[in-house]
Amino acid sequence: FGGAYWLWMLILFSFIIQAVAYKYRSKEGNIYGTKTYDVLLCINGFAGPLLLGVAVGTMFFGAEFTVEKANLLNPQSSAISQWSSTHGLEAILSLKNLSLGITVLMLARVLASLYFINNINDEAFCKAQRKELLFNSLLFVPFFLLFVYLLLTANGVSTTGDRMVWVKYKYFHNLISTWWIPAFFLIGTVLVLLGIGKTILSDRFNKGIWISGIGTICVVLSLFWMAGFNDTAYYPSLLDVESSLSIRNSSSSEFTLTAMSIVSLLIPFVLAYIIYAWRALDRVKITAEEIENTAKEDKY
Repeated sequence: FGGAYWLWMLILFSFIIQAVAYKYRSKEGNIYGTKTYDVLLCINGFAGPLLLGVAVGTMFFGAEFTVEKANLLNPQSSAISQWSSTHGLEAILSLKNLSLGITVLMLARVLASLYFINNINDEAFCKAQRKELLFNSLLFVPFFLLFVYLLLTANGVSTTGDRMVWVKYKYFHNLISTWWIPAFFLIGTVLVLLGIGKTILSDRFNKGIWISGIGTICVVLSLFWMAGFNDTAYYPSLLDVESSLSIRNSSSSEFTLTAMSIVSLLIPFVLAYIIYAWRALDRVKITAEEIENTAKEDKY
């Protein structure tokens, strides 16, 4: 990932301008005007999810890099990987990567609308969000189906002994290799669509974020399982298949993995804190009166 320097710099920049916009949009003495910061927020809202999806897409469809492990013994070499001169920007021009990028973008907008409908107590606003939800869903579904089609018909890299080879329909074979990967994928997809559909069709239903949110987690897990399990290279190299990265050839040392395993025992506590914090934030729905009475610099 690190070699895709310019792609990740664009992603980082989009989130930097988001933080700047939130901080200074409503500050006294804002010489640029609120519209300038609104533009920055729009750039972040579109570019951030889109480019993140493109970056993750390279995990399935590959990137232009090579790996030379002999560089570990070369004090003049700063890395063992060599990337193309565009350092990740070429990924943006790939239809396959863009299909996932646009899917992530539209899914983010869908989940945002579902969250607003669940957490904001304003009938007119929620009605407008249901229209936004319908529009975004009509874009999300076809791009999601396009990504799934491109993924299941794509070639992947498989580890065979000490060699790596391209295999046709690798991700499709990974999908059907066990019962639980397609189960998670299908259940997750149904839950996402169910949460969207019930929210659009019923003016009184506002719990779609919970249904679609859980479904999103299931689908994402199944996709990453397809990318890494069954002797699959989770980061294929388009320039040199032997440079592709798999769990087997890119894992850390035993000491590091042991330390990470111990630290991972804290995950349930972190998750519990996140749940507690969000419940505290969302226990009372946001109202127009609350927003009106909030200090100007704190509204965002």
